[in-house]
Amino acid sequence: MTHLSNAAEAMAAVARTITDDQVVNKTPCTEYDVRALVNHLLFWGPSLAGGGRKESVPQPAAAESDVDLTAGDWRGRLLALLDDITSSWAPPSAWEGETSMGTPHTLPAPVMGDMIVGELAVHAWDLAVATGQRLELPADLLAHLHDTVFVGVEKGREMGMYSPEVAVPADAPTLDRILGLTGRDPAWAQSPAPGVRAARPVASVSAAQRQSGVHWAMDGCRNDGRALRG
Repeated sequence: MTHLSNAAEAMAAVARTITDDQVVNKTPCTEYDVRALVNHLLFWGPSLAGGGRKESVPQPAAAESDVDLTAGDWRGRLLALLDDITSSWAPPSAWEGETSMGTPHTLPAPVMGDMIVGELAVHAWDLAVATGQRLELPADLLAHLHDTVFVGVEKGREMGMYSPEVAVPADAPTLDRILGLTGRDPAWAQSPAPGVRAARPVASVSAAQRQSGVHWAMDGCRNDGRALRG
């Protein structure tokens, strides 16, 4: 399996276990509960798949806040979408040349592909921790994520992709170090015990970012209203 397929399967495993009453749970992204984060994934996911095929995919609305894609069998649609993203990036040709999210802004295909790996893995953690699950990722995927996130994290922070880094011990598990790099607190919890300070959540994304058409990269939970532009 590839890094992308492993990340997609990790998110699928989490999605299969989310119960209907958990869709109102808060997530580490302060503006998203579970339902809104699923809506975010369903809104942008077809464009992620289109990037692998180098095709332009029309968005379902001008902004994700304008449409609710979670009505009915959202779980089935998300699982089918994850399969589509995986298959679209499976051919070697998907990782060649440049591609885009259906906008004039292009990136080298390997860069976009790795950003999608991060998008899936980190949001899988968001959903898992919001619903009381433990995210399991293969060691080689974690090593790849750490390397790719580490290389681009400061540039991404300058572009408003991430909140400020959360300090994590150098000997912490690899996943914790990845989360810290993306501005997430690995100790985030749905409901801290009485008298225990809540872990710092990830900053929310602004309405301007949601409407920009490019805020999907890696995270979807950025902190200062600036969008990533190619």
